[in-house]
Amino acid sequence: MANTVRNKSTLPNSLSNDDSNALENIQLKYEQHKKRINTVISVILAAIVAFFAYKKFILEPKENKAANAISFAQSLFAADSLNLALNGDGQHLGFAKIAKKYSGTKAGNLANYYAGVCYLQLHDAPNAIKFLKEFDGKGTKLQYAADGILGDAYMENNNAKEGINYYEKATADKTDNLITPLYLYRAALAYEQSNQADKAKTNYKKIRDEYPQSMQAREVDKNLARLGVID
Repeated sequence: MANTVRNKSTLPNSLSNDDSNALENIQLKYEQHKKRINTVISVILAAIVAFFAYKKFILEPKENKAANAISFAQSLFAADSLNLALNGDGQHLGFAKIAKKYSGTKAGNLANYYAGVCYLQLHDAPNAIKFLKEFDGKGTKLQYAADGILGDAYMENNNAKEGINYYEKATADKTDNLITPLYLYRAALAYEQSNQADKAKTNYKKIRDEYPQSMQAREVDKNLARLGVID
């Protein structure tokens, strides 16, 4: 009887111990996962805070300084003072240094475009290529213009293959009646220079048929006739 009672009394204790161990294991696993989850959340929160802090306290003031710096260089560019616009006047930065000092800002990015244009007009094609390739116009009309100017730079650098490549990129916007026919025409001339008359004819015909009101259309019939196309 005593044994029976003892067995009955020890059974709940045995179950309690098992339950306790199971609960401890569950709690341990929960704590382990909780630490991992909390760590991940902390990292994400830290990244978000760092991003907004960078944007508010570093990027915004940098953007403002860059915008102020580029405005002076732009005024020199508009006045056709290319050397000063590019290199500065000793007190104000030029496009080349603005692009470097304010890299990552909108004005710094735009300075790459201006610097490339200045270098090309000063007949320094390698530096023009360098800066224009740093410019990111993200599908804007200015990007198409930059591609076309890159084509000019490569042609000046005696690289007709890359020149044609960038001229063709500049014609990607079929709705543009200014930039597209201009670089279709320059690509056609480059094709002729590269002994690719058929491709030149294709571009001339495209200008004639799709951009008849463009300035380049006035020259197309003459160029096509020179290539033996009369229609």
